[in-house]
Amino acid sequence: MKRVALLGATGSIGAQALEIVDSHPDLQFCAIAVGSRRDEAERLAAAHGIAHVSVGGDPPLDELVRASEPDVVLNAVVGFAGLPATLAALEDGIDLALANKESLVAAGDLALAALARGGGRILPVDSEHSAAFQCLHGRTAETVDSLVLTASGGPFRGRARAELASVTPDEALAHPTWRMGPKVTVDSATLMNKGLELIEAHFLFGLPYERIEVVVHPTSVVHALVRFRDGASLAHVGYPDMRVPISYALTYPERAATRVAPLDFSSGLVLEFEPPDEDAFPGLALARAAGEAGGTAPCLLNAANEVAVGEFLAGRLPFLGIAEVVERTLAAVAAPRVSSLDELIEVDCEARGAASTLSRELVH
Repeated sequence: MKRVALLGATGSIGAQALEIVDSHPDLQFCAIAVGSRRDEAERLAAAHGIAHVSVGGDPPLDELVRASEPDVVLNAVVGFAGLPATLAALEDGIDLALANKESLVAAGDLALAALARGGGRILPVDSEHSAAFQCLHGRTAETVDSLVLTASGGPFRGRARAELASVTPDEALAHPTWRMGPKVTVDSATLMNKGLELIEAHFLFGLPYERIEVVVHPTSVVHALVRFRDGASLAHVGYPDMRVPISYALTYPERAATRVAPLDFSSGLVLEFEPPDEDAFPGLALARAAGEAGGTAPCLLNAANEVAVGEFLAGRLPFLGIAEVVERTLAAVAAPRVSSLDELIEVDCEARGAASTLSRELVH
């Protein structure tokens, strides 16, 4: 029996993880964490016989992980808030099913150091990274040429920059292929999600940024491709359904059955790819530049983006202002290298303060 700690139980990933665990006889929950809904936490705990529960960070997620003694932690918390749990799992050698890309983006060097000390595994849950992980399985590093991450293009694919000035949060949340939470959905609309995934892929797979490419693939059927030195490419394909990578991470290396239908290749699939429009969607280029700069630049990028997306969803910042706040924050705040979580939290707080100030300035 594999014991699962589910962090972010009431979000999109959490809801699908509940389905996966309920349908698998060898998986059971030992802990859950929710953001604020105590009634829902109590309902889930009672339904699944869970003794360890955190609501709104009480108790803190790293303490919950250590107290519940899981075999695998599914970190589906949104944003920087998931970082302490990521580091706790890695330090203790617990398998980490990682859906919280922001913690690896903001603290990639710290996370890899904790992984080396703990000796566990990171099992990626983002569909693109799960796909790449599977394509790379059993391959030696010297055989790999490059990695290609696919992006749906979001709801505004094909629009010029001028056409994005007046888009609303409701329009940005109307994703054409994936069902996700609001923050991730807006990130998909700006292409910042793909930028964060670019940085995450760098840390997960040890590839330099110049060997990681992003292409737009509107149908979201191909999740990632790996090119090899002999000219061959391997692709991971399937319907856009997060239950597949969630199940793969939780049951690894078993690859358990799910309720997701296999891809029907006779249905007239169209595999269309195109380059991203970085003029209309500058978030991707900003993320690549932050990753290449190193230090805590990715932490600044993530913090500023979280603030700006929150302001946009609240109706206080225009859509194009998201990337502008991120760019101006990166220019205004230093990005030193840090050696501890406490130091990183200071950098994150400084970036959030700067981004909040810049957001207000943009609308006055």
